[in-house]
Amino acid sequence: MVAFGQLPLTVIRGNAMPNIAKRMSPSPSTALALQRGGGVSPRKAHEPTHAQNESYFRIDPRRLQPERPPNKSPLAAKAIGLDRLAALNVFMRAAEACSFTEAGRQLGLSSSAVGKNVARLEQRLAVELFHRNTRSISLTHEGKAFLESCRRVFLELQSAEDALAQTRGAPKGKLRVSMPLNGMLLVPRLGDFVLNYPDIDLDIEFTDSLVDVVDGGYDLVLRSGEVSDSRLKSRRLGTYQFEIVGSPDYFARAGVPHKPEDLLGHACLHRKHPTTGKLHPWPFAPSALDNDLALPATVTASTFDALVRLAMSGIGIACVPNFCAIRQIAHGTLVRVLDTHVDRVEVVRAMWPSSRYESPKLRAFVDFLAGNLLRRSAQTNLENLEPV
Repeated sequence: MVAFGQLPLTVIRGNAMPNIAKRMSPSPSTALALQRGGGVSPRKAHEPTHAQNESYFRIDPRRLQPERPPNKSPLAAKAIGLDRLAALNVFMRAAEACSFTEAGRQLGLSSSAVGKNVARLEQRLAVELFHRNTRSISLTHEGKAFLESCRRVFLELQSAEDALAQTRGAPKGKLRVSMPLNGMLLVPRLGDFVLNYPDIDLDIEFTDSLVDVVDGGYDLVLRSGEVSDSRLKSRRLGTYQFEIVGSPDYFARAGVPHKPEDLLGHACLHRKHPTTGKLHPWPFAPSALDNDLALPATVTASTFDALVRLAMSGIGIACVPNFCAIRQIAHGTLVRVLDTHVDRVEVVRAMWPSSRYESPKLRAFVDFLAGNLLRRSAQTNLENLEPV
């Protein structure tokens, strides 16, 4: 038979989670008093002091430890693997508020508890995360890098929760998209998507700069060419070709070129990349050229739309994607030349982060683009196109 004084007592800290308990054995004097029925109550004997309260968090980080930590930076992976998402959350609050006191207020902890949490995190990582003085704290270089890693961890968790919540729901919410500048020519077709999905808020950025899909926070980007980033998923939406065009008035005045070398005597309109400043090469088949051509650069512009309008005005000859000039060619305001000498097909792809769940809004937009973005001219009723 076990004496009462040998039984361990279970005490629940007042500021801990309700289901977290700390097992403690009473001191010999307390156990003797309890056995004798003395005036020491169990509650008072084990009532935590203020100092003890500060050593416990409201969240037990061990209950939040993932089975398989995300493959993030070595510091973030080490912190999650060894310990606690809750500890990372405390660190993030302190870093964003630049104050242990403010972070504690937000989390319902004392500033001392926040400071101890950060100190233990620094000890585990063997890295100083904050510069400290008597009045303020600031992140070290390592602390700033670690903060970005932690943000990505929690962003992934939030994305997972949002995706699961939307799996069976209707497509809705904000969709952030990046398109190239010539994608503005496709805006009328995007209007159909907005009408069909009124609960999706499109946030479209038109740029020819190479954006970082993951770190930039984009849900989806449209780009041509092959996918070289292993962090991305992609879907082929279609293809397009380049065409060399000019106005009937220009060809009547300057003559029609019959081979690429004839362009040396013509006014050539070039597209200049807005970021690099390089001229977009004209995609002639290698068999069509005896040597590299240095075409005249009569006018340069950063958008294909500007080149189309300049060509329509009779300024010169331009090389543009076929979807940029389909209406003008259909109505005779532009004429194709050198068709047999052009040999280049570009693939357009939708790309999105591979770690992101394919939410209903993302699937709806990708499906719409695949069916409507690059319909070939044979599939388009040119007679119904408005004149330019």
